[in-house]
Amino acid sequence: MRVEIQLRIVSDDETMLCDDAVLRLDRAEHRLATLGVSLAEAKTLLANVQNRLVAAQAADHVARHRSCPACGRPRPIKGYETVVFRTAFGVVRLPSLRLVHCRCQAANRRTFCPLTGLLTEHTAPELLYLESKWASLVSYGLTTDLLKEVLPVGTTANASTIRNHLHKVARRCDAGLGPEQVGFIDGCPADWKELPVPEGPIVVGLDGGYVRNWDDRKASFEVIVGKSVPENREHRYFGCVQTVDNRPKRRIFEVLRSQGLQMNQDLVFLTDGGDNLHALVDGFSPCAEHYLDWFHITMSLTVLGQYAKGLAHHNVEEATAMQTALERIKWRLWHGDAREALIRIEDLAEDLDVLESGYPNLARFAKATAEFATYIRSNRAIIPNYGERRRNDEPISTAFVESTVNVVVDKRFAKKQQMQWSKVGAHRMVQIHTRILARPTEIDGNAYYLLDPAARWLEGRYPLAATLLRRAMIEDTLDGAKSSRYKHAARHLLECLAVAPTIGDFELFETHDAFTARLRAAHGRKAGFWSRYAEIAGSKP
Repeated sequence: MRVEIQLRIVSDDETMLCDDAVLRLDRAEHRLATLGVSLAEAKTLLANVQNRLVAAQAADHVARHRSCPACGRPRPIKGYETVVFRTAFGVVRLPSLRLVHCRCQAANRRTFCPLTGLLTEHTAPELLYLESKWASLVSYGLTTDLLKEVLPVGTTANASTIRNHLHKVARRCDAGLGPEQVGFIDGCPADWKELPVPEGPIVVGLDGGYVRNWDDRKASFEVIVGKSVPENREHRYFGCVQTVDNRPKRRIFEVLRSQGLQMNQDLVFLTDGGDNLHALVDGFSPCAEHYLDWFHITMSLTVLGQYAKGLAHHNVEEATAMQTALERIKWRLWHGDAREALIRIEDLAEDLDVLESGYPNLARFAKATAEFATYIRSNRAIIPNYGERRRNDEPISTAFVESTVNVVVDKRFAKKQQMQWSKVGAHRMVQIHTRILARPTEIDGNAYYLLDPAARWLEGRYPLAATLLRRAMIEDTLDGAKSSRYKHAARHLLECLAVAPTIGDFELFETHDAFTARLRAAHGRKAGFWSRYAEIAGSKP
């Protein structure tokens, strides 16, 4: 069997611009490996089509600008150049005319290239999107390998190019932000009363993670990550490196505005009480409240409790008294009595200073208690009655942000691998990554020709990313009742099951068991799929 795929391009005036064979196949043998089009053949087909189509469009654009729009005479040709245009389906090299401006019109320059009006960038927006999306999830080097494996992007793509393009996209995202302001409260109280009833409160949690500094190898810097959770709208993420970001408040405000923030709407900020966050969360709404996160208080108390347990091996009586004191301090803080709690913490610190014991960590215990006293003293104005808020089903902790910090900072910034980042590079990466996290449902599950090899590439180092790609293909197959792909969807589900134990934390996403249960609830009657799944798994459905 011989297959020939022909490309025909016809202009608006019915002129034939292209009539070429873009792929020829010889299928003499009937084997499983030769069924359909292979990945290499598909890449060749896409590259050939892209080259001819872009060349035809460029030639048509140049032809439209060949003549002077005023007098209609053809402009003289000064010379020829070659323009390189990088796309997701190959690198296209285009001949570009340099024309001389007609004398009937004044011009700042004597010559010009018509193609520069069409090719305002030398990289296609779709390729920039793919590079930025994958580079925000996996390393620059792996992104390069992945794109080369599944797309005819050209051999010149490398990690440095991917990084530069990601920084370029991040700069464009920042360019759309308005100017920084001290506050964003708009209007007057009389106007706020006329506003419609808001949908519900918006809860914003902010937390930070530390990344190793490329410029100062022994130091780290903080990446601030936040999550905005309205009552009836989609959650949004944001982040920045505050030491290089000159518009952090504007960044938060744009997120809140996109979620429909009104001046009569309750807005709650939960933070760890860091000095850099007090000014950051001020001035967004007359109904805004800022509270200290209970999670960070309990973390400090837990550390002090561990020291007290260690002291019990040397001074039982004193350790018991201190554990009792810590419980009472916790009770006072839980009920919002920061003043009395602070007095008790300071008393505990004084007792530790004069305590004589053989406990080796006594100095650390005393230091941690003094630091906790300073922490509560600095944040006592934002300590609410946590018990009352809990009874009213109001948030008291940034636990919902912790998973975001893990995804944005721990995973992509590879803290376990001790990766080092420049502050500007980390800031730009955060801008792209938080935007990708906000769109996990935008993966096109129908693009199996791209997602299947991508998942195989990712599953070794990034099993969660591979699982999300496979889930997209599974849901696209079942939602569309594409029975011809049931076998592949069943295989993808088993592959998800196989890598699930290697995923320590599914973070923002469903566990494998929860995902499978949801599939059975929604598509339990698709017997063809579940029988395929049972057949491959070697078990009963």
